[in-house]
Amino acid sequence: MLSCFNLKPFNRCFLLCIMFVFCAKSTFSQSISLRELLATPYVGKIVAASKANRLAFAVNDSGHRNIYYVQGPAYKMHKITAFDSDDAQEISSLAMSADGKWVIFVRGGDHGANTAPVATNSASLVKATSIEIYSYNVEENRLYTIGLGNYPSFHPDGKHITYSRSGQVWTAPLDKDNGGKQLFHVRGIASNMQWSPDGSKLAFVAKRGDYSFIGIFSTMSNRIKWISPSFYTDAFPQWSPKGDKLAFVRREAVGGPLDSLTSFSYQPWSIRIADVSTGESKEIYKAATKREATFPRIAGQVNLQWKHADYITFMSYEDGWPHLYRLDSRNNKVQQLTKGTFEVNDFAYNNAGTKIVFAANNGLDTYDFERSHIGVVDVESTAMSMISNGEGIEMAPFYFNNDNLIGFRSSTYNSPPQPNIYDMASKKNIAVGNALFDDKDNDFVRPEQVFITAEDGIKSSAQLFKPRNGKSNGAALVYIHGGPRRQMYLGWHHSDYYFNDYIVNQYLAQLGYTVLSINYRMGTGYGFDFQHPDSSGNLGASEYLDVLAAGKWLQQQKGIDPAKVGLFGGSYGGYLTAMGLAKNSDIFKVGVDIHGVHNRQRKQNPDFYAPDFELASRLNWDSSPSRWVDSWQSPVLLIHADDDQNVAFSQSIDLYKRLKSRNIAVEALVIPDENHHWQMFENLVNVKEATVEFLNRKLHNNK
Repeated sequence: MLSCFNLKPFNRCFLLCIMFVFCAKSTFSQSISLRELLATPYVGKIVAASKANRLAFAVNDSGHRNIYYVQGPAYKMHKITAFDSDDAQEISSLAMSADGKWVIFVRGGDHGANTAPVATNSASLVKATSIEIYSYNVEENRLYTIGLGNYPSFHPDGKHITYSRSGQVWTAPLDKDNGGKQLFHVRGIASNMQWSPDGSKLAFVAKRGDYSFIGIFSTMSNRIKWISPSFYTDAFPQWSPKGDKLAFVRREAVGGPLDSLTSFSYQPWSIRIADVSTGESKEIYKAATKREATFPRIAGQVNLQWKHADYITFMSYEDGWPHLYRLDSRNNKVQQLTKGTFEVNDFAYNNAGTKIVFAANNGLDTYDFERSHIGVVDVESTAMSMISNGEGIEMAPFYFNNDNLIGFRSSTYNSPPQPNIYDMASKKNIAVGNALFDDKDNDFVRPEQVFITAEDGIKSSAQLFKPRNGKSNGAALVYIHGGPRRQMYLGWHHSDYYFNDYIVNQYLAQLGYTVLSINYRMGTGYGFDFQHPDSSGNLGASEYLDVLAAGKWLQQQKGIDPAKVGLFGGSYGGYLTAMGLAKNSDIFKVGVDIHGVHNRQRKQNPDFYAPDFELASRLNWDSSPSRWVDSWQSPVLLIHADDDQNVAFSQSIDLYKRLKSRNIAVEALVIPDENHHWQMFENLVNVKEATVEFLNRKLHNNK
């Protein structure tokens, strides 16, 4: 059985190579600064060659974002890019060819934005930035600049890539600088490009405002073939393994009369199969008409795949939890592949399309619902088994090297996410990275699992960071994650945003704070009902009851001064921080609100009038921190960057003006040109240091 808690012994040859990246960052003592902790290298997406023992992954080392390449069995690491200054340009869309000879990636933009990615300039460079695609030839050790574009994928010939540029489909050879050209012209915005297995046809989605069509471009025709065009939104095209059929998802088009703005809105969807030669399609699956079977609000949404000759797979919450389902393309029968009170959040097929490896908050330990482990399910027999256990957190698994190996990222409470491998034959794991924080020589505390019950009876899960050796300063903090569709774990988080927040929580514990990280309702990991509670969000903010209960719970704990409880968080966590200060300054004596939403009012659309608009408007306003500023008494630090593509900068302007007019103690940290994800390292450090300094000064009187 694979256990990622014990990451030693690891490959010494690899260790010698990786040490130059992680040197001087492997020991955490009480004298280490927050800046040094935030400089911990972050290992992002890991990709591999399906038919070779080769991997590549992205590393953010204090803002220096680069790609590293590893080849087995020695696993000697090579840094293949030289972006050695912090110009705040992220790396995304990392992929490796099937033979492992090519690596492609995108540099620039903010791909975590709520809007379509645009070039960002968080470093305030005097030269305009761009979003560009690169390719790297492993054997020639050469980097090529493909040019402007986004979302690249390999063509089946292994020599070209297909990508998006200005809403159109482009193609380029892998081995030529700036060799791209537009493949064809289409009205609307083209996305979801999928080549047929033989590389002769390209299926894509043409987004045209309120609706979308699926089209097929053929190298043998001068016309686009449209697949069952209708008054719907069609998306997620998937070729059959033979390339003669196309599966896709159909939903209602946007628009039309609104029945209600204040009740749950079921979104129907179906799966259809089209005959590529005729363009005609037929429905083979229709989601059940119940709340849980609504169009899923998870990463990848339906996650439609057609890798097996007979079976199509998709994700649904139909049984109350997000699971994998198998749809037989021959007789339309559906069978659930993964079962249990856990969430499947990452999965990948083997080459044959017969097995799926996935990550889920499931395992043998009582508290594995607050971790993530690796499992495998057989698509044909439906047999499922978990192949990892222990106190580790394993995510984003994939098959490679002709399905002989499974790659993934692993972390523990004191070791950050890093590459790891599971050998299918020996059933043993191979650590592809050294443990950055050894539990014998660092001061990270092991988070404890606790449960909080709100006044309406809803129970939430939380992680408690106690000061080392019980040396509490009497102050306590509620940490509130963003999203809200997120889950914090009993260890180091794999998302870069929460990777850094986990560091801050640990650092505060070293300073003597008791920190409670609350997984409030609306979050993922606990089933459909918990994720879709009544009167939540802009219809009553019932999730705030969990934050309030967390504050009251802390006040009752031994060693906590009830007059020294504060709260902080970013994005949706910033919103709930502001709600806490506005509604319960009697409990929360200080707060740091980082790019939160503060005014949830919205204007009526005259084209789509809803009969309950007045009720919705009142609920929206009652769910806004700006509504409750008259009862706000506690000091607050507002932090916001003005190129935020997720939360409008005006949200903080609105709240700041209201607080100033009422003489509330409000301080501000504004960062020009930065976005929601602190892409420049100095800005990240500035935000986190300002957070800790403000809490110390206002709550603990530390200078």
